[in-house]
Amino acid sequence: MSAPDTTPPAPRTRIWELCDPPQVDVDGLAASLEVPPVIAGLLAQRGVTDADQAQAFLHPTLEHLNDPFTLTDLPEAVDRLQTALNRGERIAVHGDYDVDGVTSTVMLRRLLEMLGGDVIHFIPDRLKDGYGLEPAGIDRLAAEKAAVVVSVDCGIRSHAAATRARELGIDLIITDHHEPETDLPSALAIINPKRPDCVYPEKMLAGVGVAFKLVQALCERTAHSSWLPGFIKLAALGTIADVVPLRGENRVIAKLGLERLSQGPHATGLHALLEATGLLGETLTSFHVAFRLAPRINAAGRMSSPDLAAQLLLLTGEQRANEARGLAEQLEEENLRRQQEEADILAAARKKIDGDPDVGAHAILVVWGEDWHRGVIGIVASKLVDLYHRPAVVLAVDGDEAHGSGRSISGFDLLASLEHCNELFTRFGGHRHAAGMTIDTARLKELRRRLTAYANERLGPDELTPRLRVDGALPLSAITPEVVAGLRAMEPFGAGNRRPIFHTGSVSLASNPKVMKSRHLSMSVRQEGRVLRAVAWRMADRADFVSTYARNLDVAFNLTENHFRGETTIELSVADVRQAR
Repeated sequence: MSAPDTTPPAPRTRIWELCDPPQVDVDGLAASLEVPPVIAGLLAQRGVTDADQAQAFLHPTLEHLNDPFTLTDLPEAVDRLQTALNRGERIAVHGDYDVDGVTSTVMLRRLLEMLGGDVIHFIPDRLKDGYGLEPAGIDRLAAEKAAVVVSVDCGIRSHAAATRARELGIDLIITDHHEPETDLPSALAIINPKRPDCVYPEKMLAGVGVAFKLVQALCERTAHSSWLPGFIKLAALGTIADVVPLRGENRVIAKLGLERLSQGPHATGLHALLEATGLLGETLTSFHVAFRLAPRINAAGRMSSPDLAAQLLLLTGEQRANEARGLAEQLEEENLRRQQEEADILAAARKKIDGDPDVGAHAILVVWGEDWHRGVIGIVASKLVDLYHRPAVVLAVDGDEAHGSGRSISGFDLLASLEHCNELFTRFGGHRHAAGMTIDTARLKELRRRLTAYANERLGPDELTPRLRVDGALPLSAITPEVVAGLRAMEPFGAGNRRPIFHTGSVSLASNPKVMKSRHLSMSVRQEGRVLRAVAWRMADRADFVSTYARNLDVAFNLTENHFRGETTIELSVADVRQAR
């Protein structure tokens, strides 16, 4: 809502939380690493406090990967796959329809084929087949004469599918990273670092990370370790897209994989995908994966068939370049269709929230609509959380049944709220911050009433006020090439290694703010004679506030490098502004 014309809009109610200074010898760590103290301080805040640990964090190598054979059941899985390869038995890879599942499927199938295997794959359709490893999927693969089925990114709770495989005489190997139940499925081998009886040190691998460990083990067992760097690119895509903590082995995979994605050469399908997104030959970061590559791979599973993305990434050979470009164009079209569906549903949801107090005046947002595409309601829920800083549940009504997806804020256990009214659902599941559900359409109003009452009791103004975590002060004079290089070495940023946010202290405007594309603000800020450009994304509504306090602003920001016409400049990407204190 716009403020009166006579005064600037009030600052967004956002609490800046300054991180406590690390309780270690930052200057000593900086000297041993030959990095600026601000970089050493950031490492210490992330628990990286000694020089050897820091060197491994900043400069990981393949030697930092753990021994795959320490994963429970992995040796048995390798033995069975080698037997299948030697006998010429058909192996089926059963995947999942998100980036994690697609990259896992492609990576494992490609390796097995390179080893001479007879390999097929199956990725369930989101709308037709549902989620995960099901008996129907086992039946399908049995009909295609599979003797061994390897699940990737799914299967840890698929008891019925494991029983069906055993009935059909199929050896089932499960690789997964989701939380197991007390009783495990009856499979030949179950590879999951979260198994209680698994001593493997890295518990937070993505599904593609677990599949990568099987690939690593097969490469080692068959004397093809030189192949491993070629697979780490796909592992990096799935790892970053699945938002697992980018620490430990995940960081090794992500950082080395991004380096290889940046350098090339690439298989035909991956080359076409990078070319279609304008990233071929660029230095890729986690941002490029999260916002350029992953949405296009995911769009296949959301809007049509996930096999479209798998087919593209499996393509090799220059003679198939035209086919690859055609598939990449189809992915682009599906992503554009996904964006339009998402924008339409988001607009409709916001209209309900802003126009109806029964919807918008509560601590949780519960909205639904007919003809809303099930493939994008999770993204819409995430965007509603970002816009309103409240938990959100979005449901797509399909006749007598509605399918929903929810996302939450840090202070609210979404799964617990669903368990509180579990008798309303046909099916539900998830975790603290994300969940899915199926419910009879006739019970939607009751669901809203129950969830809003539950959330209103547990969430007050403090929990519903967004927060911004700020690592510390960084005056403009302290922004040096060495600091920029140190931040670059700390990439990739993401879960477990968030992009650092600093604040300037008091700065003044060196130029009036300009609105870009009706949404963003561009300006220049000055401090002790130094001037830097600053871009405030999606903050056009702050223009009057910024102008009013032009002589005494405090800017929260992260540093970005802008490459244009062969020149690189350093800019501030603004996270928030406030009046300097």
